[in-house]
Amino acid sequence: MRIVLHVDMDAFFAAVEERDKLRLRGRPIVVGSDPKAGKGRGVVSTANYAARKYGIHSALPITKAWQLSQQAKKAGKPEVVFMGVDMAKYARVSANIMQYLESLVTSGEWQGGAFEQASVDEAYLEFPISNFQLSNNDEMWQWAAEKAGEIKAHIKHEFGLTASIGVGPNKLIAKIASDRQKPDGLTVVPEEAVQDFLDPLPVRVIPGIGPKAEAQLMSLGVKRVGELRGMPKEKLLAEFGKHGEGMYRQARGISDSVVAPGGPAKSIGLHRTFGKDTLDSVVLMSELKDMAAEIGADVARDGRLYRTVVLTVRFSNFKTQTRSHTLEAPDKDVKTLETEGLKLLMPFLDSRENPGRQKIRLIGLRVEKFVAHGNEEKGSMKKEKGNAQQGLF
Repeated sequence: MRIVLHVDMDAFFAAVEERDKLRLRGRPIVVGSDPKAGKGRGVVSTANYAARKYGIHSALPITKAWQLSQQAKKAGKPEVVFMGVDMAKYARVSANIMQYLESLVTSGEWQGGAFEQASVDEAYLEFPISNFQLSNNDEMWQWAAEKAGEIKAHIKHEFGLTASIGVGPNKLIAKIASDRQKPDGLTVVPEEAVQDFLDPLPVRVIPGIGPKAEAQLMSLGVKRVGELRGMPKEKLLAEFGKHGEGMYRQARGISDSVVAPGGPAKSIGLHRTFGKDTLDSVVLMSELKDMAAEIGADVARDGRLYRTVVLTVRFSNFKTQTRSHTLEAPDKDVKTLETEGLKLLMPFLDSRENPGRQKIRLIGLRVEKFVAHGNEEKGSMKKEKGNAQQGLF
């Protein structure tokens, strides 16, 4: 039996700004790129819940966020306050919160548990239930709920911020649960209730199921996790390749991922396996743009700048090629990522990198070689064309 908590700070960047500036209390706030009156580049890093009511969310192009703000203003609603990203401040607040969370499992009654920082605004905790004399499962989960409530109260009192917490038997369930009652929510899913919890949820709650996979599942008549669970494994493997194995397990609430400390991620990326091998440039470019938007949102949350963009292509014969490009200066802009990714992809659509016109089975995109804000000059490098590499993504 495991008890895992996922602690997710609510609209973290915007919440810190709202906490620190009285004039912003209750106002719709967007933290991200400068909208430049609708002509800006980049994306939304964080929108608070007031701004989300306008349809604004993380990774939305900043120009679209500006348009939605203007529409709200014309309708007599408060105009959105757009703010730049103050990553140094968010990192300081995050460090204090994470220090508190880690201290829970390094001393006191929870000593011997595990802590893992997942990003600047989220972390996992695993409680050492063997430390406590609990008579039955119901008592165990009630105890976990009480402890999660104590954590939420401490964060609100000490840091002036709210967190949503999910409690479950593994990281997968805890992560999904933390998103169910935002903001300032607490959702507990005992082990015996996992399937009842998952079945009615949309398939998008499953990590790795993005817009394209969701659309493909919907074309098969699958909208809910319960319907996904009803699909034979063979069908999922045929439709989604190796990713289908993960879908099969996750739809059943199965996750073997451990809560383990680790340093910041060395890379942030995604890969997509197509239902049918393709060389359709429209399909491939559209998928890459979607991936760039998702990765861009993760980079914004991470708070560091990337220096290198890496593209992986796997052909129908399973031969895998990797190409990379290192920027002249570190960047965080999603448009830069999209542009560099497309530059790396284009040669695979013609004879330059694909003389045999092999169809493509998988594409992957990632960023790496991170530097912290403030170290941009140290991280600046001359342009260098990445070398081809063989291997698995």
